[in-house]
Amino acid sequence: MPTDYFGERVAERYDESSPDMFDPAVVDPVVDFLAELAGEGAALELGIGTGRIALPLAQRGVRVHGIDLSEAMVAKLRAKPGAKEIGVTIGDFATTTVEGTFSVAYLVFNTIGNLTTQDQQVACFENAAVHLGPGGCFVIEVGVPRLRLLPRGERFHVFDFSESHRGVDEYDVVNQGLVSHHFSPADGKWEGLSMPFRYVWPAELDLMARLAGMKLRERWSG
Repeated sequence: MPTDYFGERVAERYDESSPDMFDPAVVDPVVDFLAELAGEGAALELGIGTGRIALPLAQRGVRVHGIDLSEAMVAKLRAKPGAKEIGVTIGDFATTTVEGTFSVAYLVFNTIGNLTTQDQQVACFENAAVHLGPGGCFVIEVGVPRLRLLPRGERFHVFDFSESHRGVDEYDVVNQGLVSHHFSPADGKWEGLSMPFRYVWPAELDLMARLAGMKLRERWSG
C-alpha cells in the first residue's frame, strides 16, 4: 500500500489551503464537462479527497463513486451536505476496483502525480479502463512541469510567495521526480509540509492510455 500523505494534518486544512480551486468559477466548468460525459451513466473519481468535484457533480444527478487512500480526507467529505449520496472505497486508486461500470472516470488537480512511479501511473490507466463501459472516457487534469523556468543546474523553483504561503518545488530531473514544499504561518510560527510527486508529460500520458487500450479523444489547455 502506498504512503498516505493526506493524513489528519493535511485533511484538516486542505479545503482552506487551495481556496481558488474551490471557487465556483473553477469548479462549475469542470462539473459541467464531467456531467455531459457521464450522461445517464455513473462517474468514478480517482482520488476523491474532500469532494470538491464529486459533491457538485452528484448534485447534478450524476451517480458518483470515489476511491481514495486517505481516510482523513474522506472523513472531511462525509461531514459535508450531500455526501451520503456518494459511495467511497478506501484504497489505492491505481489498483483498487469497485463494482459497476462507469461512463466517465476522472482524476483532477494533478492527482496523477501522487503516484510516484511510472508503473503506478500505468496501472492507474489500466484500472480506469477496467471500470469504463463502451465509449467511456478517462479524464485527467494535470499541470505541465515548469522545467523551462529552472536555470541550468538549479533544482528549486519558487511557485508562490505570499503572506500566507511559501511554495517551493524541488525537481529531480533525472528521475522525473518533484517534491513540493509548502510553508504556512500557524500559531505564530511557520510550519512546513513536503509531498513527493512524479511529474508526467502529455505524450507520456498518451502512451499510458494506449497500453490500457484507450486512445486520445481531446486535449485542452489553459
